Amino acid sequence: MRNQRIVITGGAGFIGSHLTSTLLEMGNDVVVVDILLRGNKIPKEVQSKIEFHQVDVRDSEAMAKICKGAHLIFHFAAILGVDIVADNPIETMETEVNGMQSVAHAASVNGISKLMYASTSGVYGHLAMEQSISEEILVDPRTSYAMAKRYNEIYLASLFEEKGIHSVALRFFNIYGLRQDNRMVIPRFIEQALAGDPLTVYGTGEQTRDFTYVDDAIKATIDLARGAKGFEIYNIANEREATILDLAKTIIDVTSSNSEIKLINAPSKRYDYEVGRRFGSSEKLIKKTGYKPTTDLNNGLRTILIQN
Repeated sequence: MRNQRIVITGGAGFIGSHLTSTLLEMGNDVVVVDILLRGNKIPKEVQSKIEFHQVDVRDSEAMAKICKGAHLIFHFAAILGVDIVADNPIETMETEVNGMQSVAHAASVNGISKLMYASTSGVYGHLAMEQSISEEILVDPRTSYAMAKRYNEIYLASLFEEKGIHSVALRFFNIYGLRQDNRMVIPRFIEQALAGDPLTVYGTGEQTRDFTYVDDAIKATIDLARGAKGFEIYNIANEREATILDLAKTIIDVTSSNSEIKLINAPSKRYDYEVGRRFGSSEKLIKKTGYKPTTDLNNGLRTILIQN
């Protein structure tokens, strides 16, 4: 994938900024659309080499103009963070749904036939407690964020049937890496450990997650974009399960911190986010692309510390 004009909504965010850098390195003309709600995470040496628009993705007219001449759209713009989403459920859904319709309109009027969408493993909800999750399992979205993501997946399926726009919904499992802000558990734990403060763990800490390093997620995303046909859904997961308690202990170890671990009760508004167990199956992705994650949790954490 090179010499293409590629639009990335949310391209200044955590995952989006990594995608921006990678696609630029591959020799593409990268266009980033981002409202900069959480600042600009694109490295300074990259910012001068891209086309940037500080535009709300819901602005359909602006998006149609920006996407003119593009070959592909990565729609990664979203409201993120458990507390922000829990406090603003209507705005979260409105941003997701209207943003998707705006992007789809831009693709349609400009003859863009391929769209990649950042969905979430959160669509599996509490069903994820029993087993490794494949894409075939029935979904059970419990939050406004997950509900909107699932709605957009269904919308994309109809978009192919009605307008022939090929798309892939990427169900990311706990992506982490450099430039992630401390609304998320790993950078929060690292910040606490480096400061010598207690690492605050909600509940017992026995809940599990499938932490996937951002470089692995970006490679999988680009590989899927190359072969996108029709509408498909793929998990992007590391396929390795870790408890939050073990994560805290590992971070204390890699930072050589003297911090303690403090168990606290989760706020009630976080109930639907505190799933007891969630780890994904990437079998479908492996069959499609040969995907193999190269960075385990320990090495990923060490890489973050070195690059910081």
